[in-house]
Amino acid sequence: MFGIRYYSAMTQVVIVGFVCFLCPGMFNAVNGLGAGGQMNATASNNANTALYSTFVVFGVLGGAIVNLCGVRYTIFGSGFMYALYSGSYLFLNHHPTNSSFTIAAGALLGVGAGILWAAQGMIMVSYPREEEKAKYIAVFWVIFNLGGMIGGILPFAINYNTTQTQNSDGVYIAFVVLECLGAFLGLALAPPSKVTRSDGSSVVLVKYTNVGREAIEIVKLFMNPTILGLLPMCFTSNFFYTYQFNHLNAALFNMRSRGFNNMFYWGFQMVGAYLISILLDAKRFSRRKRGLIAFTLVFVFFNALWGGTLGVYLKHPAGLPEDDRMDFKESKRVAGYIILYLLCGVGDALYQSLAYWIIGALSNDNQKLSRYAGFYKGMQSFGAAIAWQLDVKVVPRNQLIANWVLIVASAPFMLYVISTIKEHSEDVKAADSSEIEYDEKAVAAADASRAA
Repeated sequence: MFGIRYYSAMTQVVIVGFVCFLCPGMFNAVNGLGAGGQMNATASNNANTALYSTFVVFGVLGGAIVNLCGVRYTIFGSGFMYALYSGSYLFLNHHPTNSSFTIAAGALLGVGAGILWAAQGMIMVSYPREEEKAKYIAVFWVIFNLGGMIGGILPFAINYNTTQTQNSDGVYIAFVVLECLGAFLGLALAPPSKVTRSDGSSVVLVKYTNVGREAIEIVKLFMNPTILGLLPMCFTSNFFYTYQFNHLNAALFNMRSRGFNNMFYWGFQMVGAYLISILLDAKRFSRRKRGLIAFTLVFVFFNALWGGTLGVYLKHPAGLPEDDRMDFKESKRVAGYIILYLLCGVGDALYQSLAYWIIGALSNDNQKLSRYAGFYKGMQSFGAAIAWQLDVKVVPRNQLIANWVLIVASAPFMLYVISTIKEHSEDVKAADSSEIEYDEKAVAAADASRAA
């Protein structure tokens, strides 16, 4: 259906999807358990704050690093940071009062994750043709969240017959092994200069860059009105994870049921990504109209979600006592809560897919889009860093209010950016000889030196 040529754009998106299946997907599974699978959320909250604090910086810088170093080795090195982070929880299992290693691993993961997601974003939104971008986003999102779903199965199966309040060593060991495999899979990616789209066109004309130019381009991001209009959307896009994982999942369910719930949370993300892709690639509407319709659906859906979440909070403002937390087998008691939690997963996929589609609609230039994707992930991480630290210091009620207010406040800015979307993005101009070099020997030398 999509073709299986190694150098095709779809093949490359599938490969990066499986990298994220094994690395960020397993990370999502750990975080989705609430408290990183531990009983006490303090170490996890502090580690996530450190993670997203460095992610802010290296998310913004990530696009430049990928443009300078290429995709293969940047993803390869970044993948091992995920394994280190999961391994730090194995250490925490045996040294529960010493969270310094976990916090340091979180900070290092922020460096790797910022670079990995900039590379991933560039591949996902610059490789496809304009009329296929939502489909490619959906393909990636399905594969990526399949990792989170399988990552939910692991702790559910391993912890099924236990009554302990933290993950067993076997869960974290499994995550470390899978994340190392994901890092090595990054080496299977093809150099962008060799990748072709479904119509046979190249995804990139060879453009040369350097540190000075990348620094200037990053500064320009913060002076671009359209990119600045994306800031509230970026900031909000992962802010809600903390509340959902810690106060809908961890505070209400026992350990094995958290893994059970995550299978649905990440599994239904695949459904959400597929459904919104149909709308965002619908040819009967103009590009801008598709964006406006999708925005309306996402905005209404999220307000309904937070309305339901408010209802749960009013019923259980302090969560449930440890010995009374719900088990998935209590079908009559848990059904409504699990449905709300899986709908949160659908909402996440809808929001992220729309955000990436908006970014992809701004340009077809892979270097520019790598910077845009890095900016998105960096500012997303800025919001997440604040959210994880708020969980340490702010009561759940105020966190819920903050989440809801942010969704509403980001709406007019998203509408502004969508209103600027044109029917066709600008293409890389072959005539710009100051940026594009056609010397075949220079191209070959650059490919050999970058090897990515």
